[in-house]
Amino acid sequence: MRTLIFLVVLTISALLTFNLAWAGSPFITDDPEPVEFQRWEITYAISRSWRQGETSAAIPSITINYGVSPNMQLHVQPRYSYEKTMTDSHFGIDDTEVGIKYRLLNIQNEDFSFMVGTYPTLQLPSGDTKLDSSRGKVQSFLPLWLQTNIDKWTIYGGVGYRINPGNGNKNSLFLGGTILYKVAHNLQLGGEVFHESPNTVDGIDSTGFNLGGSYSLIHDYNILFAAGKGLENVTTTNQLSAYLALQVLY
Repeated sequence: MRTLIFLVVLTISALLTFNLAWAGSPFITDDPEPVEFQRWEITYAISRSWRQGETSAAIPSITINYGVSPNMQLHVQPRYSYEKTMTDSHFGIDDTEVGIKYRLLNIQNEDFSFMVGTYPTLQLPSGDTKLDSSRGKVQSFLPLWLQTNIDKWTIYGGVGYRINPGNGNKNSLFLGGTILYKVAHNLQLGGEVFHESPNTVDGIDSTGFNLGGSYSLIHDYNILFAAGKGLENVTTTNQLSAYLALQVLY
């Protein structure tokens, strides 16, 4: 049954690839809650974004998380990408993200919880430089995430510092916040707003939003989805982006 569901969703995703765009899982802003102890969380995703005559897509990305302790998860995310400009296009293996999420504080009550955690990640230079000159370079991200759950509401967000070495590059600051509401026992909807300062010397600020959520198909199978766009410098940062994924828990 698991294999059949995965194949069906992957087939549908492949047909939709060129109408989708990049986002997180499903949002760019993350949370401090790790995967449950000794459980796997694997997310198979496709995504795409458009900006000023250019487009980029992950076809697919695979996010693998494992709970090594009640408060810690290991993370790895390889992906295969597509980049198209007005003059050229390329397919290739992209940079690989690895990280460790650690929950520093966990307060639980009946209808309320509060968490604080960090999720440092490292971008390994496995990417094909034909995709873009930014590929094949080391980059790291050091965030602090907070989350509260009140009845059917989930609110999380925080701040992160991106270290982006190299000629012409600069470090950047990320801010993001997400609100989700449990509409039904198997459906959660919400949105995020985020901002990041320039990560190159001649770069520009990036501010945007995404709307999306998750839908539980059956036990341990979830569909994740999101779509959004930029709010400033839209034509050069994000005219449209979207994300679709199948998340499986083991």
